[in-house]
Amino acid sequence: MKSFRPGLVLLLFFTVLCGLVYPLLITGLGQFLAPEKASARTIGAVGQLFTHPGYFHGRPSGTTPPYNAEASSGVNHGPTNPAFLDAVRQRVATVRAQNPGQDGAVPADLVTASGSGLDPHLSVAGAKYQVARVAKARGRSAAEVNRLVDANTEGRWLGIFGEPRVNVVRLNVALGPP
Repeated sequence: MKSFRPGLVLLLFFTVLCGLVYPLLITGLGQFLAPEKASARTIGAVGQLFTHPGYFHGRPSGTTPPYNAEASSGVNHGPTNPAFLDAVRQRVATVRAQNPGQDGAVPADLVTASGSGLDPHLSVAGAKYQVARVAKARGRSAAEVNRLVDANTEGRWLGIFGEPRVNVVRLNVALGPP
C-alpha cells in the first residue's frame, strides 16, 4: 500500500503531461511555425482522378477504385513483366490520343503508377506535356496555363533532394472549374 500512492501520482502526472500538455504544446508550435499545414488543410495529399480535358491528369493509380487509400500497396510490376509492359503500352496510346499534336516522348510518370498508387505529384515534364490540351479545353493561352504550372511547381526538398514536381490536385484547384 505504501508504493501504491506514488505509483498513482506518477500515473496521473504522466497522463496529464503526455496526454494534454505535450499535444497542446506541439499543436501550438505547429500553428505558429506552419499554420497552413497544421490546420489540416490536406488538399493535394492524395492524387485524384481527373478525366475532363480541361484538367491536368495525374499519374495512373494502381488501386481499385483509383486513388483508394484503403487499397494502397506496391502496385507496379517489374519492368520485364508482360502485364506491366501491356499496361504501359495502353497508357501511352491513351495519353497520345488525349494530347494530339504532342510528338515527343510521353513522360514516364504519365504512364506508370507510383509505388503507392496515390501520388498527387507529376514531373514538370508530365505537366508541360498536357498544357496544350488544357489550354485549348479552357479557351486560355498556353502561356497562361504554363504560368500556372510554374506557379504550382514545388522545388527540391531542402534544395537538394528529389526533383521539381507539380502537385496535380493543387494545380487543378488553381485552374478552377472548366
